[in-house]
Amino acid sequence: MALDKIGIAKRIAQELRDGWYVNLGIGIPTLVANYVPEGLNVEFQSENGVLGMGPFPFEGEEDADLINAGKQTITVKPGAAFFDSATSFAMIRGKHVQLTVLGAMEVSENGDIANWKIPGKMVKGMGGAMDLVASAENIIVAMMHSNKAGESKLLKTCTLPLTGVACVKKVVTELAVLEIQHGAFHLLERAPGVSVEEIMAKTEGTLVIPPSVPEMTL
Repeated sequence: MALDKIGIAKRIAQELRDGWYVNLGIGIPTLVANYVPEGLNVEFQSENGVLGMGPFPFEGEEDADLINAGKQTITVKPGAAFFDSATSFAMIRGKHVQLTVLGAMEVSENGDIANWKIPGKMVKGMGGAMDLVASAENIIVAMMHSNKAGESKLLKTCTLPLTGVACVKKVVTELAVLEIQHGAFHLLERAPGVSVEEIMAKTEGTLVIPPSVPEMTL
C-alpha cells in the first residue's frame, strides 16, 4: 500500500545522521521530528529562531509560546536556543545546516523545485524557502506523487514559479524514494506493495529503474 504522511516522515527520518543540524519545512517535513531513530543526536532548526526542536507536544501539554515556522506548537529539547530571525537566516545562509526537508508542489527531473505559489491564488510570500534552497547542499523533498487531479508532480519541467533551480537531491513520496542525478529520477525504493509499473505510470519526468527495486523498510 502507498504510504501516508506519517510513513513518508518515517522514511525521511532514516536519512538523518548523528550530529546533523536539520531544517524542517512546513507540512509533512515537520512530522520527521517525531521519528528520529533511537540513539541519534539531531538538532532541528526552525527559521523563526529555534534550535533544538523536539517532537510535537501531547494534547494538554502545548505551550503557545513554542511554535515552529508553520505556527504549530512544538516541544524543545534540553539546551534549546531561541534567537531572532536574522540570526536564524545567518545560520541557513552560512551553510550551517546539513539537511533541509521541504514540501513541494512540483519537482523537475533536473532538481528544480516549485513550492511557494500557484498563479491566481493568494499567497503570503515565499518565506524562507528561497534562502533554504539557495544555501542548502542536501535537500530532500517530502511530497505526494500526484496532485488532486491525478497528475504527476515529478515532471520533466516545472510549470509553477520556481523556488530554486537544480537543488533537490532526493524525493520521498507515498510511492517511492527517488534520487535526482544527471537529469533524471533514479528509483531507489518503492513503498510496500507498490509496483514499479504504478510508479512509472505516475512519473512524468525521466525515470531510471534498476534491475531490482527493494521495498522500503519502516
